[in-house]
Amino acid sequence: MNIVLDTNVLLVSLPGYSPFHPIYRAIVEERFSLFVTNEILTEYEEQISVRLGIERTEIQLRELLNLPNVVLVTVYFNWYKITSDPDDDKFADCAIACGADYLVTNDKHFNVLKDVGFPGVAIIKAEEFLTIIPKSSD
Repeated sequence: MNIVLDTNVLLVSLPGYSPFHPIYRAIVEERFSLFVTNEILTEYEEQISVRLGIERTEIQLRELLNLPNVVLVTVYFNWYKITSDPDDDKFADCAIACGADYLVTNDKHFNVLKDVGFPGVAIIKAEEFLTIIPKSSD
């Protein structure tokens, strides 16, 4: 399964006590592929450092980038579909470029994509995604 994670979902999945931590664990356990762009990584870095500090940010990003299932994508075309928050377009563009099965977000700005026929992007909330994450092979 190929996914793109909005920053809000990544952030809530990091703490071990979070009900969304299974999403982060599934990334680390390579149960699905996470697609990112340089723009997405920059936002991840900014937001993690604001909440957790520089040291934790470096650890988290190094861990993510060393995983074989975290794939760096180059976006060659910008679709400009999210007019209410253009900063979110980078996630939609990444999902389109890599043919993601899901763009996982809790941000309502992405709802506009549900009504777009082409290019299609499957939007899913973190709560829903928890129910379809592939199970651990342990």
